[in-house]
Amino acid sequence: MTHRERILSTLNHREPDRVAVDLGAYRSSGISSVAYPKLRAALGLEARPIYVYDPIQQLAIVDDDVLDWAGADAVEMGRGFCLDEKWWGDWTLPDGTPCKMPIWAIPERVGGEWVYRAPKGHVMARMPDGSLHFDQTWWPFLDGEEDLGRIAELYPEHMWTGIASPPGPSIGGFDELEAGARALRSRTNRAIVALFGGNLLEMGQFYYRMDNFLMMLAGEPRRVHRFLDALLEVHLANLEKFLAAVGPHIDVINFGDDLGAQNCPQISPKMYREFFKPRHSAMWRRAKQLADVKVMLHCCGAVRPLIPDLIDAGLEVINPVQISCRGMEADGLKRDFGKDLVFWGGGCDTQRILPMGTPDEVRRHVREQVRIMAPGGGFVFQQVHNILGNVPPENIIAMYEAAR
Repeated sequence: MTHRERILSTLNHREPDRVAVDLGAYRSSGISSVAYPKLRAALGLEARPIYVYDPIQQLAIVDDDVLDWAGADAVEMGRGFCLDEKWWGDWTLPDGTPCKMPIWAIPERVGGEWVYRAPKGHVMARMPDGSLHFDQTWWPFLDGEEDLGRIAELYPEHMWTGIASPPGPSIGGFDELEAGARALRSRTNRAIVALFGGNLLEMGQFYYRMDNFLMMLAGEPRRVHRFLDALLEVHLANLEKFLAAVGPHIDVINFGDDLGAQNCPQISPKMYREFFKPRHSAMWRRAKQLADVKVMLHCCGAVRPLIPDLIDAGLEVINPVQISCRGMEADGLKRDFGKDLVFWGGGCDTQRILPMGTPDEVRRHVREQVRIMAPGGGFVFQQVHNILGNVPPENIIAMYEAAR
């Protein structure tokens, strides 16, 4: 099987020739730019410049030689862009390692921290010394006027939509987006994952701040519905343009909404059905009408109580499958939902096993996860979320060797 054939077989619940594998095909299956050069060194590979494609989380572009070693079967569509050095500038990672950062996303040094400023000048994200990622510090409808007609206009003003990964501003419109996606398809036999977003709960948290938006859900439902209606209109308009451009060249469209916490969902199933399910369904079913793609949702946390409604809304693939959360044990998920849902993730716990276990513990754990999840297809191996900067390279090697 080719890499793409292996992914497509898995997504269609047919068992492939081996377990499909992901390393860096979206912004929650990658590797920290701090951990990446250590992995290359441990593999005996030549040192190469580190390119940070996700400035917020400080994730590295994974070179083809490491993708080949890992047996990675998918890539992120952004790899088709910013191939010229003119789009990259010099920066230094928090551990002192030199790196390349997108020229539009080189942060500013202020006192004992790094910051990103929005076009209007306010600080929208900060990374204090000692940290390895940026945090949001400005919320448009908390720190500014609530104007539902300006949702899209305010995208550049807050962290998660204002600090772009490639292609970012390297392209001038959807024609260039189409050309880059088409070119990537022509030069790779790996499946292509395209990040769309379409966040609902999280966008409320990005605009109003998390605590405020959760209180609004409980106490001001009409206000929330007005916000979500305006937001959905923006998302659907963008979805039409996005898939018109890249739909023929991709295999998976990745939406995002972290609905879970460590021990339970952030919201009740009743609240999900009222506020989010109809709107998720509208986007996901429209995506299927527009392109021959699988619909994937990035959704961290303990979301088992929501899974039946997610499936009913049209979800086909879920990541990163946070198996250390309550109710997210692999055997129960596979037994109860494995015929209807593809699990892209859940291959290795990243809260304890991967960062703190021994290589032997990692191997045993991964083999057991694969034993449970792989039969019958419907499982793409990746660790739960990104490989962080404190993970020993020996454990990363043990993880991928055991998965294969």
